Amino acid sequence: MSDLDVLYQQIILDHAKVRTGGDLPESETAAAPVFPGIGQSHQLNPVCGDEITLRVTVEDGKVASVRWNGAGCAISMASASVLSELAEGVVPEELLGLIGNFREVMRSRGKLAGEEEILGDAAAFSGVSRYPARVKCAMLAWVAAEEALRQAVAA
Repeated sequence: MSDLDVLYQQIILDHAKVRTGGDLPESETAAAPVFPGIGQSHQLNPVCGDEITLRVTVEDGKVASVRWNGAGCAISMASASVLSELAEGVVPEELLGLIGNFREVMRSRGKLAGEEEILGDAAAFSGVSRYPARVKCAMLAWVAAEEALRQAVAA
């Protein structure tokens, strides 16, 4: 295993343990909010049981917060944590671009490496793309964020 692979593995483990943005109270995950600028999505990976409810709040043309509640493997929970760090403070179009870039890396089956300059810590998931069964784990929060963001900007 290369030094970069070890570093990337450590980033994923660190985010799985200390989850950024993972503070959406379970009591608030039952129904999507109906306020302007807020979108919420619930996603489930039936293959492994990973589950997440993710809420995006857009204020003044920027992503003000990404909050989530979930349960699952280290990859899915770390991915949600990394996403919540990257998303806050960016304009919706930039977040959609990040989601598209991450999706492209995940679909590459190991042929594309995520660029740290673009994806930050999310580049650590590049190695996951070599394992199709794990790609869904890594993508779960990103799919939820895409749906929630579209709701938030449409409201």
